[in-house]
Amino acid sequence: MTDLTINTDLARGILTDFIRSEITRTGFTRAVLGLSGGIDSALSCFLAAEALGANNVLAVRMPYRTSSSESLDHAQLVIEATGVQSLTVEITPMVEPLFDAFPDMNNVRRGNIMARQRMIVLYDQSAAFDGLVVGTGNKTEILLGYTTLFGDSACAINPVGDLYKTQLRQLAAALGVPKAIIEKPPSADLWLGQTDEGELGYTYAEVDKLLALLVDQRFTPQECVEAGFAEAFVQAVVERVRRNQFKRVMPPIAKLSNRTIGYDFLYLRDWGT
Repeated sequence: MTDLTINTDLARGILTDFIRSEITRTGFTRAVLGLSGGIDSALSCFLAAEALGANNVLAVRMPYRTSSSESLDHAQLVIEATGVQSLTVEITPMVEPLFDAFPDMNNVRRGNIMARQRMIVLYDQSAAFDGLVVGTGNKTEILLGYTTLFGDSACAINPVGDLYKTQLRQLAAALGVPKAIIEKPPSADLWLGQTDEGELGYTYAEVDKLLALLVDQRFTPQECVEAGFAEAFVQAVVERVRRNQFKRVMPPIAKLSNRTIGYDFLYLRDWGT
């Protein structure tokens, strides 16, 4: 079985260097991120504060009227522990007119709207604070598509996107993220009682081990079954990863010329250096 243990000191150095170099190479010195009170955004905040200095990081809390008060309290713990600048923007009056226009709207649609409204707030604050938006999505969520396109997935850089949730917990503990945040059930806090694992139908601990075999070690689905995973579980995860590929790539461009962006034109952002 795959060992998901990481060298937290090494990861910490790599990720803080990544944040510093990726932001400063664009001419910026500051960062903005959404702080939900969950472990992913907490870790991103700790890393950004260490990389750029606490005064150069703006953490934005964006509650909806049904958001858990615990989420706000846990976000405040991170703000106090890191010393970053902070702002609280209530999204309820922003999203409810659209909810009211479609009274039959289900929880998924409402959740997507809230996620995208938070993205709008973050990018507005990016302009106001003169900082780049730092992402908070982990590798497990990205692979499974457990994210809102142009919502919580929208960012300029993502320092934690190559960490499975299991690994992210290890790094969070090493950086001193409050224990209450690390140990609580993961939730996007989009509606009352919502939890990540309840929606997914399996735990992060279970799926991380399987994804590590499928993605990192390139096991076939059958080899994963032979390694001890239930066939139905393997097939469900494989199908979910395949189905959500569109969320992990830029929109495909129809090729007409001999120099098409994303196909033949693949230079780095700092083209010419």
